[in-house]
Amino acid sequence: MELNRFNEITSGFSEKNVLVVGDLMLDTYLWGNAERISPEAPVPVVKVNKIEHNPGGAANVALNLATLGCKVSVIGLIGSDTEGKILTNILDQRNIVCTNLVESDNRPTTVKSRIIAHNQQVVRADREVLRDLSELSNKALIEAVDSTLSDVDAVVLGDYNKGVLNSGSIAHIIQMAGEAEKPVYVDPKKANFKMYKNVRLFKPNLIEFKNAYAVNESLEVAGFKLKNELNADILMITRSADGVSLFNGSDYHHIPTKARQVHDVSGAGDTVIAAFTLSDLCGATPEESVEISNYAAGRVCEEVGVVPISLDMLNEMLDHHNSI
Repeated sequence: MELNRFNEITSGFSEKNVLVVGDLMLDTYLWGNAERISPEAPVPVVKVNKIEHNPGGAANVALNLATLGCKVSVIGLIGSDTEGKILTNILDQRNIVCTNLVESDNRPTTVKSRIIAHNQQVVRADREVLRDLSELSNKALIEAVDSTLSDVDAVVLGDYNKGVLNSGSIAHIIQMAGEAEKPVYVDPKKANFKMYKNVRLFKPNLIEFKNAYAVNESLEVAGFKLKNELNADILMITRSADGVSLFNGSDYHHIPTKARQVHDVSGAGDTVIAAFTLSDLCGATPEESVEISNYAAGRVCEEVGVVPISLDMLNEMLDHHNSI
């Protein structure tokens, strides 16, 4: 992509306002060193010297959007617990509006705790509830979305199968967004795969696509079947090191990855949908939006842990590939 065109697209990022709805998580990292094996079990003893908390799940999508420069609001569920307070404080510090979160006394904030020694993950511990939200929480979530739609340019739905996006909320949110003429961009999980009808973008990864939609023919044929079934404007299937399959209208494209050196793919999908959404809102073609999101994903995969993309990082990737 030429620098002038890239700048033309990205210069509009700061003028956009995006609402992210979905499963919010707190990513906790315990960093340390492992120098001996525990006498209690054949596992390493990690001496922790640093603890970090970062937004995860749909909250990481919101963080990627914020670091790219746009205004962001987020709606999801947290528990009435310490972790929920930590997450909301982090979102506040990153200028992500989180005043409409649904708080529950009956389920905890979803937490993913990773213990890392010598830059290598030793173990991950998850605290989560996977059932759908209660009828009361669903109602509060839908009302929160309804009250926010008039102030945003688009809605991103981040589904991680934790129950926030479900049969009682998905159709309502898409319908409300449609009536408000706000495009909807979806990062799905297989449990709710076929509920996301009439959206701007549907972005599964290849494993999710194959698991949720039995593929007995070529990827291209199966992709168009799903795109037509969902009545999605754009279907984008991310394929890790094999790049992206893009279905736009009646056109099919395969776009290679832009990764240089992969250390950690965690959070790359969040980066992709954030970069694609903003590029699309700023007038990029779907092919240009994929190219920019590929640059973004390739750059964050060079980092250890979940790292959001920034415009400086994007510029560095573009400069690198243009100089080759």
